[in-house]
Amino acid sequence: MAEAAGPLIVQSDRSILLEVAHPEAEAAREGLASFAELVKSPEHLHTYRVTALSLWNASASGLTAEAVRALLGRYSRYPVPQVVTVFITEQMGRFGRLVLVEERGDLYIEADQPTLMTDLLNRSALASYLGARVSAVRAAVDPLYRGVLKQALAKAGWPLDDRAGFQPGSALPMALRPLDTLGQPFGLRPYQEAAVQAFWGGGRASAGSGVIVLPCGAGKTMVGLGVMSQAETHTLILTTSVAALHQWRRELLTRTTLTADQIGEYSSAAKQVAPVTLTTYQMLSHRQKGTYPHFPVMDRGSFGLIIYDEVHLLPAPIFRLTASLQTRRRLGLTATLVREDNHAEDVFSLIGPKRFDMPWRELEGQGWIAPALCHEIRVDMPATARDVYAAAEDREQVRVAAENPAKLAVVNQLVEQHRDDLVLVIGQYLTQLEQLAEHLAAPLITGKTPPARREELYEAFRRGQLRRLVVSKVANFAIDLPDANVAVQVSGTFGSRQEEAQRLGRILRPKSNGGQAYFYTVVSQDTVELQFAQKRQLFLTEQGYRYRIGHASDQGLPKTDTPVIPLAARAGHADAPGPG
Repeated sequence: MAEAAGPLIVQSDRSILLEVAHPEAEAAREGLASFAELVKSPEHLHTYRVTALSLWNASASGLTAEAVRALLGRYSRYPVPQVVTVFITEQMGRFGRLVLVEERGDLYIEADQPTLMTDLLNRSALASYLGARVSAVRAAVDPLYRGVLKQALAKAGWPLDDRAGFQPGSALPMALRPLDTLGQPFGLRPYQEAAVQAFWGGGRASAGSGVIVLPCGAGKTMVGLGVMSQAETHTLILTTSVAALHQWRRELLTRTTLTADQIGEYSSAAKQVAPVTLTTYQMLSHRQKGTYPHFPVMDRGSFGLIIYDEVHLLPAPIFRLTASLQTRRRLGLTATLVREDNHAEDVFSLIGPKRFDMPWRELEGQGWIAPALCHEIRVDMPATARDVYAAAEDREQVRVAAENPAKLAVVNQLVEQHRDDLVLVIGQYLTQLEQLAEHLAAPLITGKTPPARREELYEAFRRGQLRRLVVSKVANFAIDLPDANVAVQVSGTFGSRQEEAQRLGRILRPKSNGGQAYFYTVVSQDTVELQFAQKRQLFLTEQGYRYRIGHASDQGLPKTDTPVIPLAARAGHADAPGPG
């Protein structure tokens, strides 16, 4: 019998309610995060949902159905419905019942029971990917269909454990430096080493492909370098931007024995294919006359390892390339497995299951990332802007609320309060960002800023020569600004949890003085922005952060009933990334 005062209420539809104020809520939340997805997070009750995919990932990372049932029994206020325990047992039991194996160069799918193999062969959605049945539990598989078969099986509710092995690729001797090129001691942190070992899986046949989930600022790039040092093979690294590409190059040269001529950049500015080739998602997904001209270049390389940086942002067209790269080892790096486009199953089947996950708050408690205070500040709209908002179409309302001119006074005071800190002001709309940059006398970085100029400004910020930057969404991804400790978010992308992860991650690297990070989101009261803010809260709550909410007039911040910047009749537009 479950304890009467437990913090969880498990419902028969597989939703789970968590009472936030309960003294055992944090322990229960940490357990839930390993096998359930957070759906919504209002103030008092958070809602999680158990899905087949969340349970498959839990199984792949080593969690058992017995452990999941025990946790729910330990913390549930009422007896756990039998339909839920049966679902958990069945779905977690499915992982490993179907395996892909290779024998003498031929691929086969094996089932643990003949009836399961019969069921698969009778499914029209799978028949075209399966060859002749060669035994009661085995059927042939064309190597060309290795990826699409895994996709189709996942959609049919059957995860395939791929144990067919991988091409080794061309050899590339390399190692991590005990001292980096600056003479500083270097070694993987304990959790980074654990992530590397989880990827390799202690020699398991199915190891060598999968996803590592670590917070921004926790050193996912270092995990990538650790995997490369063990693979010692030609490697293709896919990144989110040219700036991220250059950051990977710096880390490779600084912390490994690789030389400059062993690292190639494949971008709009250069077309170098080398033992380690760095490119961008935008480059590979570039379409020309109905084709993807850069796909064949990457597929022809002698790569034995593919690294997908920020894999949750993998563009849908890249799944086509990934389906053809199933013979290469694949490493996905991400801060969150949440995707806004319903392609989470494709990440699972084509990149691999989750191999390692480390909670943000656990790393914070160990001092590996900075403690963060997350605060939403709501701001009234001036009467003129309110009238424009009321008359606007739905999509236009998003822009009007985001560009609320009254936000400027709040941003100004937050920046003033943090005058001695390194502050990033982050937004979506160029007109708004240009006004903020002018008012704050701060440089502005957008998709139009040339890469060389971006690097110059980032470096000045790193050195403390600049103490504030205004940045668009091009700074969301893989930018190393280790001493940034304040982020003020003025507008974003429809409440994207992906974006929230990236923006918070800009300020989470541990500070040299051990100080705290501050993450502010400024939203317009009684507008669609509140709906987006509630959606973004899911990510922060998912990671265990308390999300404080207040009104500008309650914080000693200036009241905002008078417009600071005239709301001109303009078409403010969202920033676009620079060339990839």
